[in-house]
Amino acid sequence: MEKKKILYISQEIFPYLPESEMSEISRYLPQGVQERGREIRTFMPRYGCVNERRNQLHEVIRLSGMNLVINDTDHPLIIKVASIQTARMQVYFIDNEDYFQRKCVLTDEQGNEFPDNDERAVFFARGVLETVIKLRWAPDIIHCHGWLTSLVPLYIKKYYYNNPLFRNSKVVYSVYNDTFKNKLNPKFSEKLLLEGVDKDDVKVINDPTFVNVSKLGINFSDAVIKGTNKINVDVEKHIHSSDKPFLEYQSLETYIDAYNDFYDKVL
Repeated sequence: MEKKKILYISQEIFPYLPESEMSEISRYLPQGVQERGREIRTFMPRYGCVNERRNQLHEVIRLSGMNLVINDTDHPLIIKVASIQTARMQVYFIDNEDYFQRKCVLTDEQGNEFPDNDERAVFFARGVLETVIKLRWAPDIIHCHGWLTSLVPLYIKKYYYNNPLFRNSKVVYSVYNDTFKNKLNPKFSEKLLLEGVDKDDVKVINDPTFVNVSKLGINFSDAVIKGTNKINVDVEKHIHSSDKPFLEYQSLETYIDAYNDFYDKVL
């Protein structure tokens, strides 16, 4: 029987970023699932604080070189890769000078959120999916971690729905307590309008709060996981009202097997 393919897309992965619940799950879950007989690919942004020399990142020339148009501007897509040797696992990095060269993740040194975080989310989501197309790799499950990945479900269901690689892909969205304080750019929803994506699809983020961005991710997912023990109350209510397959928060001792079993239920 052919191995099921799981695509992991995360806004943070340990050891490239400091330890957090999300970064640790995003590090150890793919390894654990691979050890249980699945085939995996893992992606994260190449933030400027990720040390390329120490982590031995190198550019994948055959995958790089595409431009993504966001808000009428061309942005070159650069793909880098590194290996976590102990896990026999590769991590692909989405890079771009405009969006990911700065030395911080989603906020500056003073804790102020970057005003272009909306476009960074767009670039990251589309960059991952375009790279997977170049790899000619058809995922059975696409598992998204963190609000920065919230556009992936929308794009899979509305923009790439005709692509044979994604035709049978199921999207699982993990919700974390990774809130942001200020609203994203008020024109966020307009920047998402591509062929197949209309204003109705994205009207929930006409008011681009953390809650509404999370709702968008949930709306277009096939299933939802509670990634941290505490999440936003309004987001949790939305999950339960959506009637989608849902996995409650799992402890560090149980989550790999629980997630792995959950994938089978979703499929």
